[in-house]
Amino acid sequence: MEPGVLQSANAVAMGLLGVPSGTALWHLLQVDLPAYTGDFISHFRLVIVLAGLFVGFLVGLTGVGGGTLLTPLLIFLGVRPTIAVGSDLLYGAVTKLFGTFQHSQRGSVHWGWVRYLATGSVPASLVAVYLLNYVRERFGSADDMVQTSLGVVLLVAAVLTLANEIYWRLRNKPEAQEPLDPRAHAGKIILLGVVVGFMVGLTSLGSGAVVAVVLMGLSRLRTTSMVGTDIAHALVLVSAAAIAHWQIGTVDVPLAANLLLGSLPGVMIGSRLAYYTPARPLKFGMALLVLVGGLKMVRIF
Repeated sequence: MEPGVLQSANAVAMGLLGVPSGTALWHLLQVDLPAYTGDFISHFRLVIVLAGLFVGFLVGLTGVGGGTLLTPLLIFLGVRPTIAVGSDLLYGAVTKLFGTFQHSQRGSVHWGWVRYLATGSVPASLVAVYLLNYVRERFGSADDMVQTSLGVVLLVAAVLTLANEIYWRLRNKPEAQEPLDPRAHAGKIILLGVVVGFMVGLTSLGSGAVVAVVLMGLSRLRTTSMVGTDIAHALVLVSAAAIAHWQIGTVDVPLAANLLLGSLPGVMIGSRLAYYTPARPLKFGMALLVLVGGLKMVRIF
């Protein structure tokens, strides 16, 4: 394109939108967008796409949260722990947005529980992120702290996943018709949110397994509402934590984009095969895999 044409187009943009807006828009189209696209292409990594495909497939097949699998896998692939956590949070925010929309459309989100959980979890996640940033600035790196914390949370998540599966296998009681009013246990729910939020801000894990077990034991919600409420709260929490990680520079956008590129078709394939595959044995196997990953993270072996 000739320089004169570029100048004319820039003049038209500035005339239509005002000088500041026109210049900003033209700069976005001419500089930022091509640079970002080139950055994404240059950072395309087949191994990360395949990792996203693998995790997405298992999530679609079993319903087990991807965070407990994805963050450790990224670290084993050589991604720094702090970057793995921040990028996984951005990835999780995008995927949970779609899940929340679907459950909201079906009316399977109890927003009262979401509100009380988020009251504690969102501020606590921000505290955890800025603690991580303080350690990084003070000591040069927070990777060891994140990796050890990640191992502890993985162990907790594995135990809770196994406990959850055992509970549902033994449970014979009919589901309650009326959910428990969260205002009756507001203090406990907010405190739970604080614990979960801190774990998520530090490790990107905990928003699924921990909250799901508590909802199962305390809320008296129907199964679909437990899942929808858990996902909706996770959306609020991981979005806040992802923004905080973005601010301290621990989010790798191309990395998250590569993960999404693989995981979205993986989830669809796994979801289709879930009708023909016994998910419960796979859930036990994945929980044991997470348990081994947690032991590895805390350097037991």
